[in-house]
Parts: sequence; structure tokens; C-alpha cells
Amino acid sequence: MSTEQRHLLVIGIGAGDPDHLTLGAVRAIRRTDVFFLIGKGPAKSSLTDFRRSVIDEHTDGPHRVVELDDPPRDRSAAGREAYTAAVHDWRTRRADACERLIRDELAPGQAGAFLVWGDPALYDGTLSMLDEIAARGTVGFDVEVVPGISSVSALAARHRTSLNQVGRPVHITPARRLAELFPTGEGDAVGDGAGEGTASGGGDRQGDGDVVVMLDAHESFTRIEGDDVWIYWGAYIGTPDELLVSGRLADVADRIRQVRAEARARHGWIMDTYLLRRTGRTEDSRA
Repeated sequence: MSTEQRHLLVIGIGAGDPDHLTLGAVRAIRRTDVFFLIGKGPAKSSLTDFRRSVIDEHTDGPHRVVELDDPPRDRSAAGREAYTAAVHDWRTRRADACERLIRDELAPGQAGAFLVWGDPALYDGTLSMLDEIAARGTVGFDVEVVPGISSVSALAARHRTSLNQVGRPVHITPARRLAELFPTGEGDAVGDGAGEGTASGGGDRQGDGDVVVMLDAHESFTRIEGDDVWIYWGAYIGTPDELLVSGRLADVADRIRQVRAEARARHGWIMDTYLLRRTGRTEDSRA
């Protein structure tokens, strides 16, 4: 690392279990001078608290913690264009705020770190945000990425299953693209209509592999057709509040909806992920 260059570490810290922190993440934390914590407001203070506990446990030298409130995002936007515009506006304001922090709080030659939930490469905007800041050319830095255990990997582990079947692909998608991979009772109307790509390429149709769904605020799994669909669902994975349900979707969908509603009311927010698989299985469901 150049003594004149700012160095940014994007460190995956796992899905919420302190034991999921990798040795590489611990080493990166120990050489960090300034930690940038992006908060999600009082309702999600536990996410910031976990990051602080990781810092407290694994730092052994002088360091600073700088907090930033995540800019609010318009979640009322409906339709592809409105959704895309709302996300672009939020990402730009977030990049503006982080650019100021990097410039004002991190001296040349120092290392700053963003502690990222799960793995920085999967459904997290930190890397694209830093790309945008770098492209502006107003502050110079280099970036190092430390991978982490994602909620997807943790979900499969907690359910003691693999993410894919032998010789078959696995798709990772937001809920709004679920209709492209599984038939629903509403055609392709699952989600809010705003397009986002799937990790395996959005052109594949249902029947060609298993599907991991992220960011399902509207319980799109309840509109999936077929008695041979199995679901492995989890929320707050790796934390003391972890919730798990699995079974034939037709049997457990209502239970998952109830568990989600109760958890959201209790915590004020929910972070869940699930795997859908066509199996032809008829065993009893389990939770």
C-alpha cells in the first residue's frame, strides 16, 4: 500500500454469527485505521451494534469509528422506471455522503474499512458505490475486498442442504424476477415489475435449476404454483433471533407468512432469504 494513497477495505463479516468471521476478515480489521459504519436508523440499530461488537473484539490498536446515517430511499415508487429512478437517486446521495467521509476522515496512507453484511460480492452496493466515487476523480484510493459468508451459504448450512442439485444450476434473484423462474398464478406479475438481473442470467425459465430469492418484501412465494415445490426459508440467519422453516411450499407458506409478520412486528424489520426447489417430495414439512 502506497504511503500517499488512501486504502479502503470492504470486509465481509458474515450473516450475523460472530463465528462466521473469517481469519482474513480479522486480519483486515486489525490493520484498519478508520471504520465507516452506515446505519439504517433506530429500527435496525442491532445491525450497527453487531458491527461495533466485531470492531471491539478484534481490534488491537488505535482506530476511529465514523458513523453515517444511510440516506432515506423512496420505497413508494411503482413500476420499472420509477423504481430505477428512486434507486439511482438513493445510490447517488449515498455515494456523495461516503465520498465526503473518505476525503475528510481518512488521511493519505491510512486504511479505512466498510464492514459489509454477508459477502460484498452478493447483493450489496458498497463496491458499485466505491466505483462511482472513484470515477468522479475527486479523491484517490485503492480498494481491497475480503469475502465473507453470505446469508445464502448460511441458509443452506442451517437447513443442512446444498444450494443446487447434481448437474443443475442455481439462480439467485430478487423476488421481482421470480416469475421468470417459477410459474405463478399471476403470469409474470410477481414483484413490483422493476427489473433486476439474476445472478445466473435472467433468460432461463422455470424448471432449469433451483432458485434462491433475496429481498422479498411482498411474500412472492405465496403465488408460486405446483405441489412439488420445496422451500427452505430463514430470517435473521446466524443471529440469536434466527428463524427457520422448511417443507413443501403448499404446506408451510401460511406458517412462513405468520412467522414473518410476527417477527417484523417484534423487531420492526425483517431480513430473510429462501431457496425454492422442485423435488416431487411428499414427506411431512418441518420447522
